[in-house]
Amino acid sequence: MMVDRLYKILLVDDEEDILNFLTYNLKKEGYEIFTASNGKDAIDIALEQIPDMIIMDVLMPDLDGIETCALLREYDSLQNTIIVFLSARADDYTQIAGLDSGADVYFTKPVKPRLLISRIRALLRRRAFPANQIINGTLKIGNLEIDFEKFCVYQKGKEINFTKKEFKLLELLTSTPGKVFKREEIIEKIWGREIVNGERTIDVHVRKIRERLGDDSIKTVKGIGYKFDNQ
Repeated sequence: MMVDRLYKILLVDDEEDILNFLTYNLKKEGYEIFTASNGKDAIDIALEQIPDMIIMDVLMPDLDGIETCALLREYDSLQNTIIVFLSARADDYTQIAGLDSGADVYFTKPVKPRLLISRIRALLRRRAFPANQIINGTLKIGNLEIDFEKFCVYQKGKEINFTKKEFKLLELLTSTPGKVFKREEIIEKIWGREIVNGERTIDVHVRKIRERLGDDSIKTVKGIGYKFDNQ
């Protein structure tokens, strides 16, 4: 399946075999590919090309992927670029550090080419057609309609009742589908200065939202937080 338009993807990895493998598979899908073998070159190329997506390893000489990601996010021109980590490092600490540095998604190696391409296509589709576009105060996402003015949620036309905090949590998670919201961020944005039993409070609210929606569109990212993904 070819892409609808020519997306630019920058691949960053110090292993030539990995770059060649990814380049071959992504070019077959119709993407325009740029490559870099280190963080410094990645930044230079990114600023010149302004890619739609950057797929980057964590372990690299000099500037590692996490340091590179943090530097990339300092540039206004790259704020809308999707940054994906693709790394053999699967431990929670590294994944959290990667997301904290500004990455949108963290994938672990090995990953099957078809699955990776499917995930890339989904991420780029969200970028091209933002799911958080609101028309007349209402967000439509999948079979959900969220009316932010009336604080109402409809699923397949049927109204679902939520408490104020549940509504705010659902609003936050659906604001950027696919993005992992860390627990600390959720607490800050939903509860603010209120004293809460952090993890327990979030888990209870997520469980109640799932029960009301009757699906698993809210995904748990172990050790990090939650994301909304109805695909």
